[in-house]
Formats: sequence, structure tokens, C-alpha cells
Amino acid sequence: MHPVQNDAVETPTLGLRERKKLARREALIDATHRLVAEHGLDAVTVEAICEEAGVSTRTFFNYFETKDDAVLGHTPWPVDSPAAETFASGGPTGHLLADLQVFVNSLLTAAPIGRERLAVGLELAAREPRLLARHMAWMEQHRGQLCVLVDRRLGEASPYSAEMVGATLLFLTHATFLRWDAAGGTGDASEQVGAVVADLRSILSD
Repeated sequence: MHPVQNDAVETPTLGLRERKKLARREALIDATHRLVAEHGLDAVTVEAICEEAGVSTRTFFNYFETKDDAVLGHTPWPVDSPAAETFASGGPTGHLLADLQVFVNSLLTAAPIGRERLAVGLELAAREPRLLARHMAWMEQHRGQLCVLVDRRLGEASPYSAEMVGATLLFLTHATFLRWDAAGGTGDASEQVGAVVADLRSILSD
């Protein structure tokens, strides 16, 4: 595995302070990836990561709760993204299941840390089962935000249960992440969510 360089998502609207914060977060993620790839998760300490990245431990904890979060590149999830607004407003196709698939794809691929760092995190997570559990728990923390979007999408007159649609959204996100992780983060997440939906249809029609 090669260290990831210059993989930031272009953010021309960010101010200097925000760009510096993004660069520091990426440096911590890259340092964590290098050390974990070389020594294994359990052998790497937060102190070692900070020394590698040239920052203090206090700085590390301004960005991540644990080293596991740094491996996974956990950043504020883009639940308030343009894709989320499109979904809540009834798009992009007007068909609920198809739009759920598009939204799940956006949640998994619009990572501020960039596609390559995300792929490295997935590769490392495949070796460490506890990282998968951590990622699932992290996504679960966003249930409330997702439920607000689902409520907006469905409105009061919808024949669907907001609770059921929200649970479906979380399931698709979880299952797609696991499938994408098993594939080493290769390919497009939209391919994986499509395969998850196909499997689900097959199970329900059996």
C-alpha cells in the first residue's frame, strides 16, 4: 500500500483557516494509515501518530476521538450535502428506492478526505473487524439527521412509514459499506448498492 498524497477534494470556497484544518486532518489520516499498514492497529499509539504527523496529542483529539476514527477517516458526514437536499426534495428520479440508492452512493463516496484515502481506510478495516464495528456505530450516530431528511422527503401524505424508510436507508448504507469494504474499496459504491438492492429483492421475493 502506498501513502496517499494530494488527495484532497477540491474546496475552492474554503477560507484559509478551513484549508489548514483540512490539511491537518489529512496529515493525521495519512500518518495513521502509514503506521497501521506497517505495524498493525494494536501496535500503533496516538502518540506515535502525532510524532509521525508532527502535531501534539491535543491537536489529534481536536480532530478524532480515537485512533480507529483516524484510520477510518471519520469526518463530519455530508448529511447536509446537495445530494441530501435533492433526496429530501423528491429527487433525483422521483422513485423512492432509486433515490435511496443515489443518496447512499453519495454518502459513501462524497467523503471530504477524498476517494483514495477512503479506499485505504477500507483496506485497513478489512483486516481489523473492530474497525467495521466502529464505523457502523459512527454511522448510527447520524440516524437523527437521516430521519429528518426522510420526513421531509415523505411528507404527511406518504403511504410509507418514515421509520421504515429510515431503517431501510441505514440498512442500505451499512450493507453497501460492508460489501464495498469486502471488495477493497474498488469500483464504484453505486455498483455495490445496486447489488445490495438486487439481493434484497431476491430475498423478499423468495
